[in-house]
Amino acid sequence: MKIKRILKWSARAILVLLIVGFLWGFVAYWRSTNECDRKSGAPANSMKAIVHCEYGGPEVLTLADVEKPVPTDNQILVRVRAASLNALDLMIRGLSLLRPITGMRKPKDTRVGVDYAGTVEAIGKNVTQFKPGDEVFGGKNGALAEYVCVLPDRAVTLKPANMTFEQAASVPVAAITALQGLRDKGKIKPGQKVLVNGASGGVGTFAVQIAKSYGTEVTAVCSTRNLEMVQSIGADHVIDYTKEDFTKTDQRYDLIFDLVGNHSFSDRRHVMTPNGICVMGGLGGSGWHEETTARLFGELKALVGSWFVSQKFMTYLANLNKPDLAFLADLMRDGKMTPVIDKTYKMNDVSSALQYLETGHARGKVVITVD
Repeated sequence: MKIKRILKWSARAILVLLIVGFLWGFVAYWRSTNECDRKSGAPANSMKAIVHCEYGGPEVLTLADVEKPVPTDNQILVRVRAASLNALDLMIRGLSLLRPITGMRKPKDTRVGVDYAGTVEAIGKNVTQFKPGDEVFGGKNGALAEYVCVLPDRAVTLKPANMTFEQAASVPVAAITALQGLRDKGKIKPGQKVLVNGASGGVGTFAVQIAKSYGTEVTAVCSTRNLEMVQSIGADHVIDYTKEDFTKTDQRYDLIFDLVGNHSFSDRRHVMTPNGICVMGGLGGSGWHEETTARLFGELKALVGSWFVSQKFMTYLANLNKPDLAFLADLMRDGKMTPVIDKTYKMNDVSSALQYLETGHARGKVVITVD
């Protein structure tokens, strides 16, 4: 009788929790708002910025007048000259798994973009690292705008003089993703054999060059039309995936940097050395937002599977930070890394730029110039 009583009350408790959770989700969904709902009249001190008041595809992006930021005593004000797009900007679609964080019915944060490069226009009274007129690049939410305010000790550093604003703006998210995947997770070492799967995209083009800077032998996997391009940025060998499957060869790699995730756990293990590492570098490309659950499940299976073998599979989230940006700036300054830019768009054509990025066929980076 005691067990039946426990089971009965447990079932009731679970039912109550389910009802409360449903009601909370329902209320949160209909109460979710953003600054677009609260805005009244034109800003007193305005600037242009890309915003999305609703979830959806690139078509929901608009060029709007918003309040120009004012730097605090500990911030710098940067006039943005160029910005670039990343796969994460497609979060405007509002993935269902993340809506409890990003906003149930509408996006909490209506601003778009992270990567930027520009000129310091003003500094707070406590800032000593930068001065007005300095050319900088870095990462900041809402970077698709005429101005951003940033903390000088965060993800911002001086732009190399031999790089344009467009080139520098293409670096932060993609290059740091490549650097941290290869160096921190992949433990890259000179003399290793490294394969980059997805070598012609934004992250991939940086990964090829960063891997070469570490003194490794790099094999790049891409489509036919990109073979010459990836060779020109330093790849020692190229594999045309339309003609050859890299997992069916006799070659073995110490490190696989996989940006595509289109092969099984066992297939990738087949071409890894006994103690090889496979770093699964994230999501991107055509239809990625529709395949997120399947890809995450595939990564999870590989992560769990690697617990029982000598080869290791791992994934990660990149962390924008000042030291890594400075490291990448040095690579560019020394001519060891040059951003690959596919297309450049104006601010009023960001929707078209994001639509192009979403096709998964961009060669390197897609950049936005901010006039």
